[in-house]
Amino acid sequence: MRLSKRTLAALLFMSASVVAQAADFDTPGFWSTPTIHNYGKIHYMRDSAFKPNPKHSYKIVFSLTQASKTPDEVNPALDRVARTVNLYVAAGVPLSHLKIVAVAYGAATPLALDDAHYRLKFGTPNPNLPLIAELKDAGITVSVCAQAVAEHQLKYDWLSNDVTLALSGLTTVTTLESEGYVLMSL
Repeated sequence: MRLSKRTLAALLFMSASVVAQAADFDTPGFWSTPTIHNYGKIHYMRDSAFKPNPKHSYKIVFSLTQASKTPDEVNPALDRVARTVNLYVAAGVPLSHLKIVAVAYGAATPLALDDAHYRLKFGTPNPNLPLIAELKDAGITVSVCAQAVAEHQLKYDWLSNDVTLALSGLTTVTTLESEGYVLMSL
């Protein structure tokens, strides 16, 4: 197969363009974590569409149902909660205008365990606890479904003090939706 000079030039240009863009992703300052540090990294775009209005309040309930790939990794859905906070704050929305609840159930339930019981169950420290503490400090509620705790044969006193015990994931979501929260399923 013979390529024309024009086709070859176009392929070289596209390859160089891809390499140049990939290099930007590694540039210091490209990614940031303005509020929830070390979690939920964002690349803020000032001139993008659909940015949150800093004068509005936002009410969001996150449904966290998936486990991490491995027990030593932060739950990716919980990291998405951090990313959401970082995006809103980067767009100028004050933390006081964010009402966010994340409820863990199903396979995500163990993220709520205290470190000692997480270590007993998985043989590794709970990597979610520093993130949960940062979210709590920012006014974000991380909760866990009491029904899922029971289904996983965990004890309620094994939960982290930074996690709120909810009656259930189902009632948390529906109760908060009836109060004007928007559901984000992760």
